[in-house]
Amino acid sequence: MHTRVTRAIGVIVLLATVSGLVPAVAESAGAKSASAPKTTWLCKPGQSPDPCTQNISYAVVPAVGAPTVVHVAQPSSPPVDCFYAYPTVSSQSTPNSNLTVGPEQTYIAADQAAPFSQVCRVFAPMYRQMTIHELFSKDAAGQKRALDIAYASLAQGFAAFLAQEPKGRHFVLLGHSQGAAMLIHLIAKVIDPNPALRARLVSALLLGGNLTVAKGKTVGGAFQHIPLCTSGHQLSCAVAYSSFYSAPPKTSYFGIPGQGVSLLWGQTSRSSNLQVACVNPASFGPGSVRLGVRFLNTDFPGAGYVTYPGLYRSQCMRVNGATFLHVTVEPSSAYPAAAHPNQRPTVASSGKNWGLHDYDVNLAAGDLVSLVARQEFYLHNHR
Repeated sequence: MHTRVTRAIGVIVLLATVSGLVPAVAESAGAKSASAPKTTWLCKPGQSPDPCTQNISYAVVPAVGAPTVVHVAQPSSPPVDCFYAYPTVSSQSTPNSNLTVGPEQTYIAADQAAPFSQVCRVFAPMYRQMTIHELFSKDAAGQKRALDIAYASLAQGFAAFLAQEPKGRHFVLLGHSQGAAMLIHLIAKVIDPNPALRARLVSALLLGGNLTVAKGKTVGGAFQHIPLCTSGHQLSCAVAYSSFYSAPPKTSYFGIPGQGVSLLWGQTSRSSNLQVACVNPASFGPGSVRLGVRFLNTDFPGAGYVTYPGLYRSQCMRVNGATFLHVTVEPSSAYPAAAHPNQRPTVASSGKNWGLHDYDVNLAAGDLVSLVARQEFYLHNHR
């Protein structure tokens, strides 16, 4: 039996719903003012505490049968690094958050980024993101200023990341919601035009950020050189999607160019020549396939996370101008009859305009981690 559950925390990942929100962000990742603060790291190798290096073993809960725990060790020197930009979590009353690490940032980093420490060293700078308070204000000019500040702050964190990286070391970018929007703009301005940085990019995992491409193409929207990933061993490519149980409406904040989260990175065009990207990280092709979900665990001793194999399926779809990852729940009838089948709760939609946005990362975390592992193998064995 499946039951719908909501995220059991007070933090809800939010994004702008107002119209006319157009950022004029900084042009360079290295742009700083004289008063720019020293980088504060949410996650950084060797730092303590570090929410990105918690227990990453996971419990496997099948439909029928005893749960098991897969023990996962963090490698001492993984071959690539991951740069993580977290989504909108700050409930501070100011237009932009400060750089103090709070419980919201700690939770979301453990929830979304820590599983990647299986395949990379995870770096996550604190950045002065636009707060929930400002996202829902009616002050368009204030929102523009807040987005300028948010981008410049994240860009400064990325510059600090590059400054401490060994020359030529490869990296993965990971972002969700506002974090993905900031990374899309950063990539478009700093990485996409730079052949040396493009060569170091393993992949950009840009979830719930409305990355655009030319209609029917893998490039030509936000990026001119970095394509969408079309296989699990392709390098210097992007994965992007927004997840829904059903087709999003025309008012959706995700899946449609020029509205919703698109406005956080300055994308306002609703041209019919553009579409929001969807890459299914479980298949990289058409058809419905099973997702490798991963959620923070509260029930199984010895595991930081829990997965429910065969619970969800997904496929990329385009309906009425919206492009999205269509998620379906495997019916209970698909499994053998049993006297005491395991309870495997499903996540709840946050509404027709939001879909499964809160869980974009969780629903395919296992697939995304596996993708990075395959890319690393290909990187070091075929180049």
